Amino acid sequence: MARVTVEDCLDNLENRFELILVAAKRARQLATGGKEPALAWENDKPTVMALREIAAGHVTRDILTAKPEEEDEPFADLLQLDAAQSGAINNVIVEDDA
Repeated sequence: MARVTVEDCLDNLENRFELILVAAKRARQLATGGKEPALAWENDKPTVMALREIAAGHVTRDILTAKPEEEDEPFADLLQLDAAQSGAINNVIVEDDA
């Protein structure tokens, strides 16, 4: 397993704060199965894999401004259904027997 250092990643990004944002978003994508890894998965955790991809130049800051695609949000349909049900519940009128 190769070590990934902050310096390796900072060659491709502006600063360490941006590195944290990019790595967190990419690790989340990998952990939820929203995106396939750009490198061979060497039994690494999603965070390490995200840092390896950043160091290799496969992931850039553009990930922060990219709009999520339908496949990136595996639970998007459930969220829309939940929102619709919540709206329907709010429209229910409760009658009081008194």
